[in-house]
Amino acid sequence: MTSSGTRDNLELAASARELADNAPNGSLAQAAAGSVAVTCATTRDLAEARTTLEGVTPGDVRDAALELFDRLAAAPSASNGAPPAS
Repeated sequence: MTSSGTRDNLELAASARELADNAPNGSLAQAAAGSVAVTCATTRDLAEARTTLEGVTPGDVRDAALELFDRLAAAPSASNGAPPAS
């Protein structure tokens, strides 16, 4: 269970997957969101996920993925009683 205001890897993975699904096919946004989704779904915690994303290539996807990861990680958790963002 996550503490109030904190998001866990699976929440980030789900949010990133939704963004990837809605991004234009072949776009940088889709590649970055897909990278974040897979990484968050397959790592134990946010620190490990961020470290893993630092190894993504090419660099433009890595930079976009890290920016998205930081934005999603800073967002309030949907599990704290607030409705999910649309």
